[in-house]
Amino acid sequence: MKIPAHAPLHLLHSAAIGTLATHARQPEGFPYPSVLPFAPDPQHRPTILVSRLAEHTHNLHADPRAGFLVVDAPDGDVLNGQRVTLLGTFEPVDSTPAVVQRYLRYHPDAERYLALGDFTFWTMRVERLRYIGGFGAMGWLAGTELDPVPPLEIDEETALIEEFRGRVTDASEFELLGIDRYGADLKRKGLRTRFAFDAAGLNIETLRAALQACIQHYAN
Repeated sequence: MKIPAHAPLHLLHSAAIGTLATHARQPEGFPYPSVLPFAPDPQHRPTILVSRLAEHTHNLHADPRAGFLVVDAPDGDVLNGQRVTLLGTFEPVDSTPAVVQRYLRYHPDAERYLALGDFTFWTMRVERLRYIGGFGAMGWLAGTELDPVPPLEIDEETALIEEFRGRVTDASEFELLGIDRYGADLKRKGLRTRFAFDAAGLNIETLRAALQACIQHYAN
């Protein structure tokens, strides 16, 4: 069936939490679901911050294969809302300054967990995904189909975020969390939102213009 262009990608940027399903060690082989926050990495893959003591972390060490479910049903009607199920493997990620800064933009409260020294980042390598966006809008995609375009470099994203901050008059009400070639993740008056671009921004000039359109959209 037909899937709207980039719909799964935008959904992964719209939600703040997901359901992680790992393989239980005891009782062996059963699905073990956990709800936890995540942030999309530059390739739109879920990045999670988990305690080394957590059961799902132990499960991932034993078997990194997992499912990850993301749902957006703002009116409470889950069956008519968007959801995407990702299948793949989770891999530990080094806590580099770039990884930490990006995650904290999405989840600033996580800084207290990082201070404990017990938490580590893991990112999902997506092999397959199934998107459901309502009647007639569903289907399977390979992980490589999520986004075939090279991701925005970290330094390019950082520069665009700084430029954005310089253009916004009230940063307390309007904060840019992340930007990619298809849209911008924002926090506006404390609420998370996604601004989808009209077309993919394949260069910095196009992305600057898209961000300006974003600012004008929310300023009116």
